[in-house]
Amino acid sequence: MRVDGQSYRTVWSDHSKGLIHIIDQRRLPWCFCIENLATVDATATAIRDMHVRGAGCIGVLAGYGMWLATREAEGRTENLRALAKTLTKTRPTARNLAWAVERQIATITDCSPNDWESASLALAESIADEDALWCEKIGQHGLPIIESIHGQKADKEPVQILTHCNAGWLAFADWGSATAPIYAAHRSGIPVHVWVDETRPRNQGARLTAWELQNEGVPHTVIADNAGGHLMQHRKVDVVITGTDRTTGKGDVANKIGTYHKALAAADNEIPFYVALPSSTFDWSCEDSLHEIPIEERNAAEVAYIEGKNRQGTMEEVQVVNPNSPILNPAFDVTPARLITGLITERGICHANETSINELFPVGSRS
Repeated sequence: MRVDGQSYRTVWSDHSKGLIHIIDQRRLPWCFCIENLATVDATATAIRDMHVRGAGCIGVLAGYGMWLATREAEGRTENLRALAKTLTKTRPTARNLAWAVERQIATITDCSPNDWESASLALAESIADEDALWCEKIGQHGLPIIESIHGQKADKEPVQILTHCNAGWLAFADWGSATAPIYAAHRSGIPVHVWVDETRPRNQGARLTAWELQNEGVPHTVIADNAGGHLMQHRKVDVVITGTDRTTGKGDVANKIGTYHKALAAADNEIPFYVALPSSTFDWSCEDSLHEIPIEERNAAEVAYIEGKNRQGTMEEVQVVNPNSPILNPAFDVTPARLITGLITERGICHANETSINELFPVGSRS
């Protein structure tokens, strides 16, 4: 996607220098900064401390991280697996991270140690390309949903779309999942307007999704997290599209905390609620989403403090919570399949149930 007219991906490699380049998302929207990663430990820190975030993006970065691991493992499988564990333990909820590392382990260990580095880099590049292509296809498959809604509007006013957190191109290699149909609609001339949840406590919507949409010229408005239900009640939302960090074969999704609330409000107001995802997000082994999906609990400081620019234009962190109160900070919640209108994937759209998902992703065709 574009930043000041130039195309970027969120993660890319410089194999001649043995470096991974990432867009440091902690600095956005105030500063567009590229960070260089040269070690597995630095890559793990970037994932854990959210220099990058988003299911697809951390999967892509983990794939490149395994390329760095082949340079550090000294040809020993036990070292390689230890380095892989350093990556996988950083963020437990998103499926894409473990999926990418597992693919790399299978490929690397099938080679001679002399070929580890080249094979791993080739696969890392392939994972990044797949992620970008799949998200672009999600946009193509989701576009008719927005086209249909616009066609039903007598006054041809913009399609009003609500999204939560950042499931945009910053959350993947490119295009994004939830934003891909929005970008496709915008580029095809369909008028859209996006309600952007701020997404506390890290404000990925207010900071990242809003920045993305501005760069793409997509009309949008940032709203407080609890405003979505009110807008739905007053018929100011036509459709909700979110992403997902882990999706079960039965159609339940784990996504940024607050997604479940949006799904409940959408169901109560008979507004379609779609979840957009590449198939790398599926956890085919999960039977009981509420008890089997690990829900990451992050540091209380993310809730207690907020960072931004003060009125003098200086970056500042301020405390916003009573200092003597305990804090709970779950990063994700689970939205049950019964609240989901459909899943938009790179293969097409299916209902959020086991039968429909299996028709689109037969057992023998899953990556």
